[in-house]
Amino acid sequence: FQLGGCGILGVGIWLAVTQGNFATLSSSFPSLSAANLLIVTGTFVMIIGFVGCIGAIKENKCLLLSFFIMLLIIFLLELTVVILFFVYTDKIDKYAQRDLKKGLHLYGTDGNIGLTNAWSIIQTDFRCCGVSNYTDWFEVYNTTRVPDSCCLEFSENCGLHSPGTWWKAPCYETVKIWLQENLLAVGIFGLCTAMVQVQFNINFQILINC
Repeated sequence: FQLGGCGILGVGIWLAVTQGNFATLSSSFPSLSAANLLIVTGTFVMIIGFVGCIGAIKENKCLLLSFFIMLLIIFLLELTVVILFFVYTDKIDKYAQRDLKKGLHLYGTDGNIGLTNAWSIIQTDFRCCGVSNYTDWFEVYNTTRVPDSCCLEFSENCGLHSPGTWWKAPCYETVKIWLQENLLAVGIFGLCTAMVQVQFNINFQILINC
């Protein structure tokens, strides 16, 4: 647990220092980037692991109980998030699309290089353009143009050409379909993680306390 937290924290710091590409796409939560999430998660896991290590070494029941309670809280939070996600899927979709469209207006502006790079990478890798379609960019530029990352064949200022040279697929739906196709793998990973948390750690705590 402790070493895992150190690894996550290290990756988060590395991303924060060297990779502006992994910034958030959200305008409402600008600090909700991959790097920041990893740093917070890694720090939290390290603290929990530290409490468990010290509790085991010192054979301190108070620390071991704290470790057990924190793991239980994490598991309950994960379970709550999953349930809420499935219950409010439609509302989350509407809010996410509205927030992403709002974030498009920050594309290419000063201080938003991370958001700009993130959109460029998504549109290039997923061969899509805009949140709902390429016309989302018309409101941003106040003219009939899109970023160069929307072009079928990239070239300087290709976003000024005709719509026939741009990707037509909406990025939100394209990424959503990709996530759904990989949902089985994500679900299995999440289930295994939950089983490790519940079975291994709880049984470990019971044995040590005994």
